[in-house]
Amino acid sequence: MTLRLLVIGAALAAATSAVAAPRGLTIEDLASMDRVGSPVLSPDASRVVYTVRGTNLEKNRGITQLWMIDLRAAKPVPQQLTSHEASSLDPEWSASGDAIYFLSSRSGTSQVWRLPAGGGEAVKVTDLPLDVDSFHVSPKGDRLAVTMAVFRDCADLACTKKRNDEKAAGKATGKLYDQMFVRHWDTWADGKRNVLYSVPLGAGTAASAVSLSGTLDGDITSKPFGDRTEYTFSPDGQRIVFAVRVAGKSESWSTNFDLYEVPAAGGAAPRNLTADNPAWDTKPQFSPDGKTLAYLAMKRPGFEADRFHMILQDVATGKKRVLAEDWDRSIADYRWRPDGKALLANADDTGNHRLFSLDAASGKVTALTDKGYVAEFDAKRDTVVMAQNSLHDGAQLYKLAGTKATQLTHANRERLAGVKMGEYEQFSFAGANGDTVYGYVMKPWNAEPGKKYPVAFLVHGGPQGSFGNSWSYRWNPQVYAGAGYATVFIDFHGSTGYGQAFTDSISGDWGGKPLEDLKKGLAAAGQKYPWLDTSNACALGASYGGYMMNWIEGNWSDGFKCIVNHDGVFDQRGMAYSTEELWFTEWENGGTYYANPEGYEKFNPVHHVTKWKTPMLVIQGDLDFRIPTAQALGTFTALQRQGIKSKLLVFPDENHWVLKPANSIQWHHTVIGWLDEHLKK
Repeated sequence: MTLRLLVIGAALAAATSAVAAPRGLTIEDLASMDRVGSPVLSPDASRVVYTVRGTNLEKNRGITQLWMIDLRAAKPVPQQLTSHEASSLDPEWSASGDAIYFLSSRSGTSQVWRLPAGGGEAVKVTDLPLDVDSFHVSPKGDRLAVTMAVFRDCADLACTKKRNDEKAAGKATGKLYDQMFVRHWDTWADGKRNVLYSVPLGAGTAASAVSLSGTLDGDITSKPFGDRTEYTFSPDGQRIVFAVRVAGKSESWSTNFDLYEVPAAGGAAPRNLTADNPAWDTKPQFSPDGKTLAYLAMKRPGFEADRFHMILQDVATGKKRVLAEDWDRSIADYRWRPDGKALLANADDTGNHRLFSLDAASGKVTALTDKGYVAEFDAKRDTVVMAQNSLHDGAQLYKLAGTKATQLTHANRERLAGVKMGEYEQFSFAGANGDTVYGYVMKPWNAEPGKKYPVAFLVHGGPQGSFGNSWSYRWNPQVYAGAGYATVFIDFHGSTGYGQAFTDSISGDWGGKPLEDLKKGLAAAGQKYPWLDTSNACALGASYGGYMMNWIEGNWSDGFKCIVNHDGVFDQRGMAYSTEELWFTEWENGGTYYANPEGYEKFNPVHHVTKWKTPMLVIQGDLDFRIPTAQALGTFTALQRQGIKSKLLVFPDENHWVLKPANSIQWHHTVIGWLDEHLKK
């Protein structure tokens, strides 16, 4: 009876929302949307398991559950597999396809669990004294590879557990360091390393865990955003290859990750497979027959935005070759085709993030998708399933046959039934050096012919990134369209997806070509689209985009009626000596500050504060160690001391991003309110 009432209630809600008056997307809509991701096909490709992250606004957090779709059904229908108040993450099928493994902290700590694919209760597979951060199941089903954070001078896991407990109970809070990193992203170093372990299935206890990487002073997976794509089993389950950056005292200015091979059961020291490359090597994957090891590699040490090439290594001989060398795109992720004849890879491409097929023999590249952003994907037998989003919708699952995509999920359809999205279009213009530069424009949701609309001019971070045809939960143009604003966003020199030379061109030129592109791009958009009121505009940006807000203040001071600066660089000298990933500032500015101060000072916003006059909203996460709080305080001081209208919004519990739902809602309302104050008088 209860289920029947729920079904009737859902139908009534859907019918009601279907006839609701159209409205624009609100931040409350955005914050409460379900987020689809992590598709993983069963070994026989008959089913796909995936995750859906819902948001509990009352508890101010997201909760992720597992769902499954039977692809054999005439009309595949999503089925929810888990419903625990603790999240269920990182699903992975057993080799036989009879069970799904996943991570969950439902027992109090993060452990690996096993759920029968045909239904039933989940069973805990590991009972380790520490949190399991990631895992893989051996293709033979006999063991797990897991990563955990441990003190490397401890002889066993119990030692790390004991030391953790003692630290938590201790009264002294001082931290003593003798090398960097002392802090990274949003966390102070605590002396632990992420270590890779082998755990026999059926045991899963501390006594059975064998360290595979403990002799190496590095993190597997890497901090802060490494994941289980950084290690893999061989198809026979006998070996594991993993990526690690050996730390030492140079870790904070090194991008030298290497691949190491080790027996899956342990018992031998890891063997370096990529010692010949002093740059970044990562994401190893064996071909289905185990004869070829694929991985991604950069060529230039110290440059985190270098192109990731596809490398194929013959396992027997060690011979390596670059696949698709002439394809000028940087691969984000990839999968082998089950027949081993090709690989699927996704990459930024001219304002989209597309899925491609790379022939393993010839390197021929074939595009499988066109518009939109393919975030995650999987391939088994002749089936490909992908999670794809766009400027119009959050991620949905699609089944891909050749280049034809069939939509499998319709998350948020009822929730957003009354929402009308803003229409958008890509355009191009002649930017700096006469190069073709691309951007997007988006209309307000309720745009009317013949009317002009105030402009939110969004500038992306990175700086080697892209504001393209994708859905974001932090910088989403549809939120501005929903508030009645037109938006313009430009992929200036330095953006990704337009060839490596275009990406390289921003290094050492932060305030040069990018500013010229932004000026020309806004002018070109205003000329092409008469509904843009470019004389009534506000500029907004975060990270490098925040730097650009400070640069615009002193170098394009008549361009905007207001500015929003989130976590932006104010003083390059201060940034050089306080940020954590030194390789970034040193590459971008041509060395260390003490060796090349001119490189930092050439485009330093601090030198132009006397020309500032535009009202600015400054926003900062106090846990942001990438661009520390002092940068925001410097910006706000420069504004306030000169009597320039300004506000400062600080989040004590956020890092470089604003992630907590309530904080995100506050962020957006504050930003939209700032625009309303200056553009809708």
